[in-house]
Amino acid sequence: QVQLVESGGGLVQAGGSLRLSCAASGIGLGTYIVEWYRQPPGKQRELVATITTRGATRYADSVKGRFTISRDNAKNTVYLQMDSLKPEDTAVYCCNAQYVWNSSTNYWGQGTQVTVSS
Repeated sequence: QVQLVESGGGLVQAGGSLRLSCAASGIGLGTYIVEWYRQPPGKQRELVATITTRGATRYADSVKGRFTISRDNAKNTVYLQMDSLKPEDTAVYCCNAQYVWNSSTNYWGQGTQVTVSS
């Protein structure tokens, strides 16, 4: 059974930091493109960051320079380091893993809440 489990969310003041983790079981994340998405309250889900199997990264303009996505294949985990957090970063954050050889094979985690107070 494949599972993606996010952790690390919580309540933080503006300007603070959090590190989210996306831990996989049942698959090897080394062969998956992993993305972090977020869904703010009352808004649509948006792509935040992407990391390829080779470690290349891409970011939404709204988080560029503040968020860093990374992967540790030995731990089968992808991270999202979030610094200089703003109230508008408040959202449920989810990770998605897409198999590099077949994009129709992908998995979602359950999400973790991030709340940034002003």
